[in-house]
Amino acid sequence: MTSAPGRLEGRNAVVTGAGSGIGLRIAQELHAAGATVTLVDINAAAITDVARDLGDRVSARTADVTDEAQVQAAIDAAAGAFGPLHIAVNAAGTGGLAPILDLELVEWRRVADLCLTGVFLSIKHQARRMTEGGSIINIASLNGRQPAEGMAAYCAAKAGVEMLTKVAAMELGPRGIRVNAISPGLIDTPLTSPFTRSPIQDEFLDNIPLGRIGATADVAAAALFLAGDHAAWITGDTLLVDGGAHTKRYPALLGRFAPPPSRPPAAGPRIDEGDAE
Repeated sequence: MTSAPGRLEGRNAVVTGAGSGIGLRIAQELHAAGATVTLVDINAAAITDVARDLGDRVSARTADVTDEAQVQAAIDAAAGAFGPLHIAVNAAGTGGLAPILDLELVEWRRVADLCLTGVFLSIKHQARRMTEGGSIINIASLNGRQPAEGMAAYCAAKAGVEMLTKVAAMELGPRGIRVNAISPGLIDTPLTSPFTRSPIQDEFLDNIPLGRIGATADVAAAALFLAGDHAAWITGDTLLVDGGAHTKRYPALLGRFAPPPSRPPAAGPRIDEGDAE
């Protein structure tokens, strides 16, 4: 299937982490480009609101991407409602801040499960429902390549997303399915406000050659490119969308921000990965 540049009419997309941040903006832009979009997020109220705002060609499915049964049910529902998938974007994730010596195992598992295992489960079931010529896009992070003190779980999980993307591209290529990743730098979202609305913003800016914090629109534009026909011969790659921050260094966060308490996190909605760098 081909379409005019930037247009995605007749294509069926699913976006995890669609309730906020980067996942939300990508879902909005896919819909604006003509795709049918299924919003997946653990926060039912958030995606219900988004679905209402988008109007037609959209559905909302509540799921925790670390639960395989819930992932499968959401993907099956998307395919059942709108037909085989053409586009899948995996943006669900979360972060945390604690030095390794203080990092509780439960917190390590929380971040790794959501940021890496959730992507694995999503790819597994999306590919089963995807047509030839489909595109899977995983949201990784600059921190998959650039280490940050206090972010061991997040950095390790995002590095894993890059390698998982390569393996999936190898395995799914013979089926005509492309798999790529996007690694955002610091993106201005509600969750990153401690970075973008505080003095440490200047240190981030000093280490971004293009001189500004990223916007969700920057990442969404990359996702639309990878989803469309202009990227038809691109797979197994990771596109850095970071204003050039990978050429410099990551600001020191420990000592500036209090680490989370050493206890299991309270139950609550997951936050879209795009909210955290």
